[in-house]
Amino acid sequence: MIFFTSCRANLAKSCALLSVLISSESFSFAALEDIAKEPINYNSAPVYDRVFRLIKKIEQGDAKLEWDNQRGWLPSILEHLNIHPSSQTLVFSKTSLQLRVITPQSPRAIYFNDDTYVGWTQFGNVIELSAVDPIQGAIFYTLPQNKMSKSKIDRDRGDCMSCHCTFKTKGVPGYLVRSVFTDGNGQPYFRFGTTTTDHTTPFSDRFGGWYVTGTHGRMRHRGNVIARDDYSNPIDPEQGANKTRLDDVIRTSSYLANGSDIVALMVLEHQSQMHNYITKASYEYRFAMHYQKVMNKALGRPPGHQIETSKNRIVSAGERLLKYLLFDDECFLEDSVEGTSVFAEHFTSLGPRDSKGRSLRDFDLKRRMFRYPCSFLIYSKTFDQLPEPILTYVERRLIEILKDEDTGTDFVHLSKKDRIAILEILMETKQGFRAKVNR
Repeated sequence: MIFFTSCRANLAKSCALLSVLISSESFSFAALEDIAKEPINYNSAPVYDRVFRLIKKIEQGDAKLEWDNQRGWLPSILEHLNIHPSSQTLVFSKTSLQLRVITPQSPRAIYFNDDTYVGWTQFGNVIELSAVDPIQGAIFYTLPQNKMSKSKIDRDRGDCMSCHCTFKTKGVPGYLVRSVFTDGNGQPYFRFGTTTTDHTTPFSDRFGGWYVTGTHGRMRHRGNVIARDDYSNPIDPEQGANKTRLDDVIRTSSYLANGSDIVALMVLEHQSQMHNYITKASYEYRFAMHYQKVMNKALGRPPGHQIETSKNRIVSAGERLLKYLLFDDECFLEDSVEGTSVFAEHFTSLGPRDSKGRSLRDFDLKRRMFRYPCSFLIYSKTFDQLPEPILTYVERRLIEILKDEDTGTDFVHLSKKDRIAILEILMETKQGFRAKVNR
């Protein structure tokens, strides 16, 4: 989950590898060069993400980070970024830049809200930061864990993209949560395979290399367990099942929270890829329009002439986004899930709610993750600032689906009751949506 894969290039630079799990594959240099120039200009275009805004406040004297003798800048940075400590998840696999200080006894902590991620290790040199810019997608930063650094936050200028711009992030700057098998030192057994996880992943394949606190009945996962060097049977999932405390494996007092909440982990899995799908849709449109402009000029056609491939790219990106937004292919739960912190309560309290008290942030956790299967990130600035043609396409199709006017088979998992509830909630809680429904 937002684990960042270990970036080999330039280890001296503290690359904000916040992809909660590390990926060893590098994206092609050609693709990295593509996003650095028109029409994306990833490295040079202005950004306005949450971390960038904090940097400006610090520079202007409107904000100041406070040093904590035990955890450095961590408590203060979370407060300024509006990230609740109950979002804490703990990963003990050596799958990020600061792998030398990550072990099963000193796991890396990930904290997050809807658009920002913070990675912290007990003895690390930097705090890893990443936030989603409404236009450019994931932007990565580091904050040296040194009181003398005067809380200077630096943006990464490309090294992280060799890990955070791969097919596992949909080919855009983004995030991933990975499930791996690890030995007693936290070193992954990559030959046993790894899994990039989201809400579609079978429960039994999730959380390898992570601590997981919470109950989940008869379901089993890969968390909380050290793997053995046995390809045919690397772990015993019973050992990590339904664990509610971590005091027997780590010193929990070193962290801001006592556990690694299972509900927070599930939300992290979902939203990490949701961000990627939104960014992918934006990039696809921009690349399509750029290609169309170049082709029209080369062939002497009017500048506004639309070619078929452009239409196809918009439709394809929009449909992929819609499927994930509406939890198509979600792995249904076989038993109830319950966390061990106030994360679920805090997350749900953020709303918004309709006149019947319903919210897209309401959990189910008995059969599926959310009571109303439509991602809460539909309220995000990133979604709202999708290029107008693709946003129009996605919203038009969404309304067709929710009004039961869609004749396809991709959304049969949505009952009539689900569709009505989601439509009613959005009409009351998403600005401008009611007018679009009534057109």
